[in-house]
Amino acid sequence: MGSSGVSWKLKDHPKLPKGKTIAMVVLDGWGEAEPNKYNCIHVAETPTMDSLKNGAPEKWRLVKAHGTAVGMPTEDDVGNSEVGHNALGAGRIYAQGAKLVDRALESGKIYEGDGFKHIKESFETGTLHLIGLLSDGGVHSRLNQLQLLLKGVSECGAKRIRVHILTDGRDALDGTSVDFTETLENDLAELRDKGVDAQIASGGGRMYVTMDRYENDWDVVKRGWDAQVLGEAPHKFKSPVEAVKKLREIPNTNDQYLPPFVIVDDSGKAVGPIVDGDAVLTFNFRADRVVMIAKALEYEDFDKFDRVRFPKIRYAGMLQYDGELKLPSRYLVSPPDIERTSGEYLVNNGIRTFACSETVKFGHVTFFWNGNRSGYFNPAMEEYVEIPSDSGITFNVKPKMKALEIAEKARDAILSRKFDQVRVNLPNGDMVGHTGDIEATVVACKVADDAVKMILDAIEQVGGIYVVTADHGNAEDMVKRNKKGEPLLDKEGKIQIHTSHTLEPVPIAIGGPGLAPGVRFRKDVPTGGLANVAATVMNLHGFEAPSDYETTLIEVVD
Repeated sequence: MGSSGVSWKLKDHPKLPKGKTIAMVVLDGWGEAEPNKYNCIHVAETPTMDSLKNGAPEKWRLVKAHGTAVGMPTEDDVGNSEVGHNALGAGRIYAQGAKLVDRALESGKIYEGDGFKHIKESFETGTLHLIGLLSDGGVHSRLNQLQLLLKGVSECGAKRIRVHILTDGRDALDGTSVDFTETLENDLAELRDKGVDAQIASGGGRMYVTMDRYENDWDVVKRGWDAQVLGEAPHKFKSPVEAVKKLREIPNTNDQYLPPFVIVDDSGKAVGPIVDGDAVLTFNFRADRVVMIAKALEYEDFDKFDRVRFPKIRYAGMLQYDGELKLPSRYLVSPPDIERTSGEYLVNNGIRTFACSETVKFGHVTFFWNGNRSGYFNPAMEEYVEIPSDSGITFNVKPKMKALEIAEKARDAILSRKFDQVRVNLPNGDMVGHTGDIEATVVACKVADDAVKMILDAIEQVGGIYVVTADHGNAEDMVKRNKKGEPLLDKEGKIQIHTSHTLEPVPIAIGGPGLAPGVRFRKDVPTGGLANVAATVMNLHGFEAPSDYETTLIEVVD
C-alpha cells in the first residue's frame, strides 16, 4: 500500500511477458495530415516514420490529441504539450484549461484558494486590475468567464476595478471587438450603479499589445506595459467604445493589430495605471501568450525592456502558466489533481525508468507526464536527464536542436540494460514549427526521424519493444486555411503561415523484436486518444492497467 492508501500492485497480464525494455518516444508537434507542400513531415525525408506507417497495418494507427480527448472543453480546442503529456502519463482524461476555470467559477471555489486570497488583500485600499483577451473565442479566454469574475470579485469586496482589454479578431471575427467592448461597458456600468468604481483603463490589439509568445518580440509586451502600468499610450480617449471604433478606422488596422490606447478623465489623466498596493490578475486561461507579461509583472530581476516603474503589486494568473518556471507563483485555479499516474504505478512494480529531453520539453516528459509532480517517485529506480536547449536564438536557426543528443542518451540507457522504460520527447516538430519557418521545419522533421531511428536500432539490439507517438499536431500543416481547407493568402497574395498547434490526430506505432506474437491494435477503440496510451504501455510491460484507466489500444490474438 502506498502512503495515500493506494494499492500499487498491478495484476500480471495473462498473455504478455515481463522484462522487455520499452522505448517510449514522443515526437512533439507531429500530427497526421494530407500530404502537400505545407506538410513539413510529408516534405521531409522521414524513412523511419514512413516505415512504421507503411509496415504492419495492425501496428500503426491514429489517436486523438485535441479537444475532449485531452480534457479540453470542445472539439475546436487544439491540444498542447502540457495536456498531451498529462494524458499520456495519467491514462485518464482530466479537465484542463477553460474547463477547470468554468468549474471553479460555477462552484465558487475560485474565491477560496490562496491565489484569490492573495489579490484580495489589495481590495480595501488598492485597485484590482484585470488584463486579458476580450473575446468569446474560447481559445485564450472567454467573455462569460470575465463577466462572472467581475460579479464575483465585486461581491468579495473589490471597490475599484480597472480592466485592460486586448482585442481579438483572430479567434473571433474581425470587428467583433466593438460588440465585446460595448457588452463589457454595460456590465461595468451596472457595477458602477452598485457603488463599485469599475471601468476600462486601457486597450490594444492582441498581436500588437501584450500577447506575444515564445519571446518573439518583447516590444509587444512593452507597449502593453506602458499603457497598463504607466498609463501612457500614443492614443488617448474618454470612451473605450469610441477608442476601438476610431482606431479601427486607421488604414491596415484591425482588431488583432489595434494600437495601444489609454482611457483618460476630463483633465486628460489616465484613469487606471497600475501602482504600488494594487492587485493584478491576468484572466487568460491559455498560457502561451501571457507568459511574457507574467514575467514582467512578477520578476524583480528583469532585463527584457525598461519597465520604468516596477510597482509593488499582488499578482496572480488565472492558472499557473508555466509549470517548470512555477510562473506565476500565485494563481486562482489549480491544475488538475492527477494521482496514480502510470509512471508511479510502474516504478512501484519494479520498472526502472529513464526519461530524457532538452530543456524546452524536459518538464513534459517528467513533471507533466507524472501528473504535474516534480521529482522522482523513487530515486533508486529512476533517472531523468535534461540536455540544455540552445538559448538566445530562435529554434529555426538551429532546427536540429538537441534531437540527436537526446537519442544518444536514450540509446546508451537502452544498451546499458539498466532500465525497463526509456522515455524521451523529441521537440523539433513543435518548437521549430512554432517559428513558422517551413524550410527549417522540414529539417527539424528529418532530424527527429533520424533520432527515432537511433533509438529503434538500440531496441533491436536488446530485443526490446518500441512505442512511438506524439502529443499534438503542428509541423504537418504550416498554412492557415479557410473553411473549405484552402490556404489563406494575405493582402500581398502570400500564404498566411500557421505557427500554432492543429486539430489533427497523431500516430502511434508499436513493434520491436520483444513484441509478443499476436499483439496488434484493436479495432474496437476507434475514438482512442492519448489517454489510452498508458494502459497500452503497461500491458507491454506485462501488467494489466488499473480498472479506471482509459482502455488499452492493443489485444493479443492467438
